[in-house]
Amino acid sequence: MKRRDFFMKAGAATAGVAAAATTLAAPAIAQGNITWRMVTTWPKNFPGLGVGAQRLADRITAASGGRLSIQVFASGEMVPGLQALDAVIDGSAEMSHGAAYYWQNKSQGLSFYTGVPYGMTNRELAAWVRHMGGQEIWDDIYDQFGVQGFLSGDTGTQAGGWFRNELTGVADVQGLRFRTPGLGGQVWEKLGASVTNLAAGDIFAALQNGTLDAAEFVGPYNDLALGFYQIAKNYYFPSFIEPGLATELVVDKAKYQELPQDLQELVKLVCQAEYDEVASDFAANDPRALQTLVNDHGVTVRQFPEEILEAGAVAAKEVLTNIRDNGDELTKRVAESYVEAFKIVRQKTDGTDSLFLRAREQYFTLD
Repeated sequence: MKRRDFFMKAGAATAGVAAAATTLAAPAIAQGNITWRMVTTWPKNFPGLGVGAQRLADRITAASGGRLSIQVFASGEMVPGLQALDAVIDGSAEMSHGAAYYWQNKSQGLSFYTGVPYGMTNRELAAWVRHMGGQEIWDDIYDQFGVQGFLSGDTGTQAGGWFRNELTGVADVQGLRFRTPGLGGQVWEKLGASVTNLAAGDIFAALQNGTLDAAEFVGPYNDLALGFYQIAKNYYFPSFIEPGLATELVVDKAKYQELPQDLQELVKLVCQAEYDEVASDFAANDPRALQTLVNDHGVTVRQFPEEILEAGAVAAKEVLTNIRDNGDELTKRVAESYVEAFKIVRQKTDGTDSLFLRAREQYFTLD
C-alpha cells in the first residue's frame, strides 16, 4: 500500500473528528446491551495494529451477540494517539488499544509489558504474564489509575530502524536524532542518540522535515505503509531493543467488573486470541512487505555492526539493573519478577529453539 493512499483513507476518518465528537455521549445501555468506546494509538486501518484493534472490537461485539458492542476511534478521531490511556483514566472512553511502554512516564514498570532490550521473545513474554506472575503485578500497577490491562497483540521481533546513512560503529550514533520509545530508547540514549517518541502518523513528517535522522516503528508490514523508504534507504535488522513487542487493551476497571462474568471472560479470551492472531498476521506479511521494499523501492537491508550490538547489550544491562535497584516498589517488583522468569524461559529458547533454527538455516532448504 502506498503511503499516500494509506493516509488518504486514514485522513478521511480523521477529518471526521468534530462529527464523531457529537456522538461521544455516555455508553449506551438499552435492553441489556452496552456500547463501549475504544480509543487507539494507531491510524485507522493501520496494517497489523490498527486492523488488530478493530478486529478485537468486532470479535467482542460478535461473540457477545451485541450485548457488549465496541466502537473504535483511531488515533486523532477522539484524542491524540499518545493520550489514549488518559482517555480511559478520565472516563472519556472505556477502552484503549496501544502499547504499555508509551506510558512509562506513569510507571517505569509498564515498559516490561511491551518490549525489553535483549529481553523476552513473544512466547516468553506470554509465559511470564499468563503463568509466572506477570499479570498480577501489572494489575497492581494499573490499579493506581483505575484500569486493567491485557496483552492484545504481538509483532514478533521487530526491525531495528531506518537510517539515512550507514552505521559503521557507535561513533555514528552520537547526536543521532532517533524516534524510538520505551526502555529501548534509554539504551539508545546511552549509546549517544537523542531520542524522542512520536505516534505512528507523526513520524514520516519528522523524518521529511529533518527533525529526525532515523526512526524505528515496528517492521516491514507497518513501515511500508508509513513510507519511511522514501526518505531513508538503510533498513537495519533485527531490533535488539524490541525482541517481541506486545500491544495492550486497557479497560476501565470499575466498568469492567460491573460486566456480567461471562462478558468479563469474553474480553479476556478475545485478547488472548488476538495476541496470537496479530503475531500470525505479522509473520505472514512482514516478509512479503520486505520483498516489496527491497525489490520495488531500492531499500538496503543491513545488520547492526557488532560494536553497536555489544554496546547495546552493556547499556541494556545498565538500564535494567538501575530500574531493578532504584525504582519505586512496584517497578522493583515487576523488574525482579521479569528477570526471574527470564532466567527460566530462556533456557528453552536458547537451548532448544535457537539450536534448531541454526541447524535449519545451515542444512535445510525446500525448492
